[in-house]
Amino acid sequence: SVMSPTVLYLGDTRLTEAAAYLAGVMTHAGLVYDYLPSDAPVPSDVLDRDYAAVIISDFPAANFGPAGLERLAQRVRAGLGLLMIGGWESFHGAGGLYQATPVAACLPVVISDADDRVNCAQPCLVESVSSHPIVAGLPFSDESPGVGGYNRFAAKAGAQTVLAVRRFRVRRRGGRFEFDPAVHPDPLLVVGQGEGGRVAAFASDVAPHWVGGLVDWGRSRVRASGPGAAAVEVGEFYARFFANLVRWTAGALG
Repeated sequence: SVMSPTVLYLGDTRLTEAAAYLAGVMTHAGLVYDYLPSDAPVPSDVLDRDYAAVIISDFPAANFGPAGLERLAQRVRAGLGLLMIGGWESFHGAGGLYQATPVAACLPVVISDADDRVNCAQPCLVESVSSHPIVAGLPFSDESPGVGGYNRFAAKAGAQTVLAVRRFRVRRRGGRFEFDPAVHPDPLLVVGQGEGGRVAAFASDVAPHWVGGLVDWGRSRVRASGPGAAAVEVGEFYARFFANLVRWTAGALG
C-alpha cells in the first residue's frame, strides 16, 4: 500500500522553478508532499484528503474559490496544520488577497488590508525573539541571517512570535559603515495553536528573491531535489529551519 502524503504544498510558481527549494528541503528531510503550482485551481476533493498540513506560498486565495477557502478553514479548525509562507501572492501581497477570507481567521497573524510588501535593498536581519522547537539549536543570535523582503503583518493576541526582522539604514562615512537599526522590528515567524491544528506564518519567502541570504545560511551545503523538482543547493541551517517549520506544523515536532 502507498503511504498517503504528509503535506499538501501549494504555490511558489512550479517545481522546476521557485518551488524546487522547499521541495528539495522536504525531500531531504524525509517529508512527502503532493504539489499544485501557483496557477492551478484547487480541485474540490483535494482538501478532503488526509493531510497532516497544508503549505501555502505564493499561491493566490482566488485559486481556492470561496467554497475551497471555507473548506480549508473547516479542516484547520478540525486539526489540520496550516503554514503560510510570504511572497507577492501570499497574505495580502500584490495578489495573495487572503485578508478577508476564512483562512485569515485561522492564521496567527492579522493580515493587512493594503499592500503589505516590504522590499529591502539594505540589510534586514533576523532576530530570535522566543524559544521554540522550530528554532532549537539554530544559531539565529550568533550568525544572524538576512532576508531580502517580507510581508508586514501583526501577531494576533495569544500567538507566539518566534522570530522578528529588523531593517537597517546603512551609510558609509569617513571610511566606515554606520548601521542604524529600525526602532521596531516586524514579526517574521509567528505560531499558534488554538482549538484546531497548528498554524504558522512566515513573513519572508522560502525561495529567491525575498529569501535573501537566508538560503545560504549554514557552514555546510545541502544538495537536494524533490520528485519532479529541479535540484537546489542551500545552506544546512536554512534546510533545517524550513524542515523544522514543516514538521512542527504537521504535528511531527515538539
